[in-house]
Amino acid sequence: MKELTEQIINGKRLTKEDDLSFLLDTELEILCGCADKLRRHFSGNKADLCSIINGRSGRCSEDCKFCAQSAHHCTGIEEYGFLDIGTISAECNHNENQGVDRFAIVTAGRRLSGEEFEKALETYRNLTRDNDVRLCASFGLLEKEQFEMLRKAGVTWYHANIETSRSNFKNICTTHTFDDKLECIHRAKAAGLEVCSGGIIGMGENWQDRIDMALTLSELGVSSVPINALIPIKGTELENTKRITEADILRTVAIFRFILPDVNIRLAAGRNLMTECGKKAFLSGADSAITGDMLTTSGNSIREDIEMLHSIGYKTRRDENE
Repeated sequence: MKELTEQIINGKRLTKEDDLSFLLDTELEILCGCADKLRRHFSGNKADLCSIINGRSGRCSEDCKFCAQSAHHCTGIEEYGFLDIGTISAECNHNENQGVDRFAIVTAGRRLSGEEFEKALETYRNLTRDNDVRLCASFGLLEKEQFEMLRKAGVTWYHANIETSRSNFKNICTTHTFDDKLECIHRAKAAGLEVCSGGIIGMGENWQDRIDMALTLSELGVSSVPINALIPIKGTELENTKRITEADILRTVAIFRFILPDVNIRLAAGRNLMTECGKKAFLSGADSAITGDMLTTSGNSIREDIEMLHSIGYKTRRDENE
């Protein structure tokens, strides 16, 4: 493991042609320790923190089995149209002042379009003028022209999860395809945006599905990989799914660092399934997180996340500005 870790530091990259059984056979503590060494080499001790706002909620036409916002499920979630500029700006200002690196507007639905997309563009133009935080968007399966308009409005990163492996995708969603996801990512990159793409673990997939997801993301050349641990939501098709263990989350994080050594491995939903909101994961290959004072999926506030990261030797954007 030490020899392989050094090889990766010196340029080797794992591919589907390699025997990757060691990722599952190696003792967890050893695997995580080597993954942390890769993290320290490629990312240093700077944590990349992203916050999000749910810009439009509910009534989504897609049937993703995990999602509370799908119109195919009865979850009692609050529904509303695209938020006004003032609400989004206030949230962006708050998160920037707390020390996050990025701020993202996300919306439910197959694709943001029409008046709501124009409203999103106007919002980003305002945020670009008034804020220094980097801006991200997550509006579904957009067309290339829409990506170009977002970039001109100040967006630098686009988020589009592939969710799982190609072979498992049909078990998770039937209203769009895995290739629809890949084509969306290619369009975003062609428009000059960096891409944040990952998925959800604990949806009934096997270890090979997780490895295949990481390999696909490596081939796509994404910049950031959010790893969500499923929190089963009542009313969705996965509501009775057994929750994933912390050990399995840690192994997954380490696996992704080995396969994607030089990208942000970002802890997302489900951090509260781990002790101290994923503290061990930040010593097992993860270097980034989605955080926020309005989130319920992480379990920590921005201040608490920064304090936890400081306790294990990380620095954040706030430290760089002080």
